[in-house]
Amino acid sequence: MSRSLCHIASASDAGARLDAVLAQNGCYPSRSAAARAADEGRVFVNGEAAPKKRTVSAGDTIVYEVPDEAPSLLSGQPIDLDIRFEDEHLLVISKQAGLVCHPSQDHDDGTLVNALIFHCGAANLCNVQGEDDRLGIVHRLDRDTTGLMLAAKDDECGYALMDAIRDRAVDRRYLALCHGIIAHDTGMIDAPIARSANERTRMAVREAPSAREAVTTFRVLERFEAGPRDDGYTLIDCKLFTGRTHQIRVHMEFAKHPLVGDPMYTSGAPGAPAANRGLDRQFLHSFRLDFDHPVTGEHLSFKDGLPADLKGVLDGLSDRDARRTEAGEEVLRLLADAPRPRLG
Repeated sequence: MSRSLCHIASASDAGARLDAVLAQNGCYPSRSAAARAADEGRVFVNGEAAPKKRTVSAGDTIVYEVPDEAPSLLSGQPIDLDIRFEDEHLLVISKQAGLVCHPSQDHDDGTLVNALIFHCGAANLCNVQGEDDRLGIVHRLDRDTTGLMLAAKDDECGYALMDAIRDRAVDRRYLALCHGIIAHDTGMIDAPIARSANERTRMAVREAPSAREAVTTFRVLERFEAGPRDDGYTLIDCKLFTGRTHQIRVHMEFAKHPLVGDPMYTSGAPGAPAANRGLDRQFLHSFRLDFDHPVTGEHLSFKDGLPADLKGVLDGLSDRDARRTEAGEEVLRLLADAPRPRLG
């Protein structure tokens, strides 16, 4: 059930977007929540359903629908976090394998959001996703993808970080080990991604109305010769230009070089599971993060060494090295000096 409330636009509201006015005046908990309400036809200006981008004028009568009872916030849980940077605006953490970013149908608690609430308090986390179960979240890593990620404490910082990610001003780099030998030293995969037509838990490269642009570039760092139960491996450094769900995993499967250990995107993986080198999760690690602090303007740069399980896989392949590239020398030297993850 819902109820209708009214806000009369003031002179200070004039000229602003409708969703911004609703959020600034506390009508909804965040701008994204206000935008969603407008998209769903639950906001009216002067008696007519209004789009979120509408420019508000002083004296406009804005009627908006809200639930009868506000949803309750999640509780904090004492889940250990490997925090690399923290101030009053944001955090940089090294996420461990197995930690889900926010609650979902299969994970009611024990998530990064629960950990952030325990560490910061719910009132000290942004809500830019428009959902109380995504406090602090501005971007995500898959449950079993490890490494560096951002969280925000206030909406202003959260929106600024989301805009920077969308504008490609945040440099996110991932280390991935793929099945097979990639011939070229560099590559770009520009292929739209949508939810799979057959399996709703999977994403896929598709030409569909729901597909969204997805661009991944990569550099080959090192190649490992084929063995009796595999077709060799290639270690790559991936850079995201978009942030689609499972993007690197989907794109590398599409390129016929799926990630070692990936339990979902395995098409074309020769000799799996034996060729997965004992991994039961994808070999994917967010090892570098560079961005300008949205409030102070300071340039921040972080690097994260490999977790023990992924480092063990590379150590086990060391006698099969076919050729390390110049980029590989650079990145692996950086990783050797990087702080090692404290968790996992």
